[in-house]
Amino acid sequence: MPKSAGRSGGAGRGRNGGAEPPGEADRIIDTALARIAQDGWRRLSLSAVASDAGLPILRVYRNFRSKQAILRGFLRRIDEVVLAEPPPSEDDERPRDRLFDLLMRRFDALRPYKPALGVLRRELPGDPATALCVAASLMCSMRWMLEAADIATGGVRGALAVKLTGAAYIGAMQVWQHDDAPDLGQTMAALDGRLRRIERWLAPTRPLRQGGETAAA
Repeated sequence: MPKSAGRSGGAGRGRNGGAEPPGEADRIIDTALARIAQDGWRRLSLSAVASDAGLPILRVYRNFRSKQAILRGFLRRIDEVVLAEPPPSEDDERPRDRLFDLLMRRFDALRPYKPALGVLRRELPGDPATALCVAASLMCSMRWMLEAADIATGGVRGALAVKLTGAAYIGAMQVWQHDDAPDLGQTMAALDGRLRRIERWLAPTRPLRQGGETAAA
């Protein structure tokens, strides 16, 4: 199994790692997720989010034009947390191993929002428009995870790699939802197994020399 040491356990505290007060958009996102965990997605209203966040509803409108936009903003925030501190590259590291570390960092960042994500997992199948919106944003996120892992995303092969990575991530997330161990051991095993099955599609952006080293550009 790839290494997991060095993942940022505090990544889920937000873009600033807890060092600064959250901005207005972050307040709206956090308030919406808390509301979703408490009352569900279907009952979520933008007026309630504004009230709980202590903001005029106009401020919510100027940041996010819909409930779906708040979810897209949340996924983008998780992307930024992971991409801000990608794991250091090692000479003998396979692209799959680097992708594994990035996706596990993503699970670390999502940990504080597990209750809301559990609600969304149950309710979004009944809201196809939102489910499609979230799926499109997730595929964009997976493309960035692959790019950060130095895995090609162009062409038909790259598009397939994005879709297969998304499927592997979603499968591992189903395990993560019930994995309360501090080291997320069950999630790590599930993700590692799924990435191994699609490894032949995870082509590096630069050709590999014999022995697994990436050739100099």
